[in-house]
Amino acid sequence: MTAEPNHRAHYREPRQARSAETLARVLQAAEEIVSSAGLEEMTITGVAARAGVSVGSIYRRFEGKDQLVAALTERMLERREQYVAERLRQAEPSLSGVLDAYAQALLQSFADSSSLFPELLRARGTDAPDRGARTITEIQRYLVEAATPCAGEIRRSDPQAALDTVARAVLGACFHTSVHPDRPVGEVALRRYADELSDMATAYLRTPDRSPAAHS
Repeated sequence: MTAEPNHRAHYREPRQARSAETLARVLQAAEEIVSSAGLEEMTITGVAARAGVSVGSIYRRFEGKDQLVAALTERMLERREQYVAERLRQAEPSLSGVLDAYAQALLQSFADSSSLFPELLRARGTDAPDRGARTITEIQRYLVEAATPCAGEIRRSDPQAALDTVARAVLGACFHTSVHPDRPVGEVALRRYADELSDMATAYLRTPDRSPAAHS
């Protein structure tokens, strides 16, 4: 991920293993509460009780709920970036293989936190939208880097721009699906939809640009 020296830390970084374990329990508890009950129902007291820690230990780390939500958002988005990057590293070295891995990783990632993701990005008092935009940029970069060795299979006049279009289109489709009431549920349905997105993207990349006359 790109280093950002001006990015404000959302919480005091743990210096000891025990402190890191406590932080992990707190963030996991917060994630579980937001996923099941919603962001409005998450309180410092509730998180402390679920994590098995004192309220004071949370306030020694976070200034309040907003900072805890910001840390939870950071955790979720970093995890998503790492997951997509790993799936792309393991992809079959072909255009369709890379696009299959990209679509499946995104769709699964959204499915794993379908209610949590929109909740956090709507959070007030945090920089969640800006942090979400940085994750989108990183994920798009991962796809472009993974697919660049397969550029010979792309028939668009500007392969890099075409890959960027595909990255945005597939990402948008996966996000829309995650908040749609009729979203695919279950491994088979998710894989089928991911395959359809990948096929659509592959067909676009292997189709030459329209002739100038088609735009007149």
